[in-house]
Amino acid sequence: MTRIVEQALTLWGMDNAEWSLVAARENHVYRVQTGGHSYALRLHRQGLHSDAALRSELQWIAELGAKGVSVPTPVPATDGHYLHLLDGVRVDLLDWLPGRPLGSTGTGIDHDDRTGIFRALGREMAKLHEVSDAWVRPDEFERWSWDRAGLLGDVPLWSRFWENPTLSDEDHALFTAFRGTANNHLQKIEDQLDYGLIHADLVRENVMVQDNKLWLIDFDDAGFGFRLFDVATTLLKNLREPDYDTLQEALLEGYRSGRALDTKHLDLFMALRAVTYVGWVSSRMGEDGSEAQNTRFKDTARELLTRYLG
Repeated sequence: MTRIVEQALTLWGMDNAEWSLVAARENHVYRVQTGGHSYALRLHRQGLHSDAALRSELQWIAELGAKGVSVPTPVPATDGHYLHLLDGVRVDLLDWLPGRPLGSTGTGIDHDDRTGIFRALGREMAKLHEVSDAWVRPDEFERWSWDRAGLLGDVPLWSRFWENPTLSDEDHALFTAFRGTANNHLQKIEDQLDYGLIHADLVRENVMVQDNKLWLIDFDDAGFGFRLFDVATTLLKNLREPDYDTLQEALLEGYRSGRALDTKHLDLFMALRAVTYVGWVSSRMGEDGSEAQNTRFKDTARELLTRYLG
């Protein structure tokens, strides 16, 4: 990747910048420092998104930032373009946001005012949805959809969770039963639900905080979806926190301070979000840490599916 990073820095007029790898998940992200400023250089995972989808993401977050949502700002290269292709890899550059992640899976929440920051996160999520609905999208706008087909169809966005190869016979029966019941349930109510552009990955690692200020990063999973799916994603990753009920109340209170939200179907979306991770990890079973992730994802899904199915 070194050669691609150096080529990219030339395109952005930063040949002599210092850089270092800071994340290697779906994308490789490098911190670039030059002239007293810091930037995030992203090398996108090949095959995940089309050029149109990546350009759409940059257009969208530029609009969000312009309307007061706390997100990174895309930085154009010297030729004025935001996205470039180098040796088959798509690259772009964002400004570097201050602060630290709200937490991580291994360390929990890293903030003194836990309820206050979750209330703020709810407000920011509501603002993201509100601005997105008001935006007149370009004709060429393209992002994937966390709709019923994307969650429960024959080819869901994150693989066929009910075919995770490590499921026991009992789990396979549970996951299959859930898929059928959830599909019927969602089909009946989907036209009544709030649907539009969502972040889809507002987990603790993707919320940067500095005192009581926060920023939303990493729109890689973002697209069209049910707004309850956004809420469920945040809540799911905090399910094991000792003050989970208080955090949920704060998040929903913050959201509702800026936007209406009907949560009577939240249990369905908590279960739907849980099974997506079981599908996601099934295609990554050879990666470091995947075995522990798989066990954790299945345990959480089993609990939420059993609760939902009664």
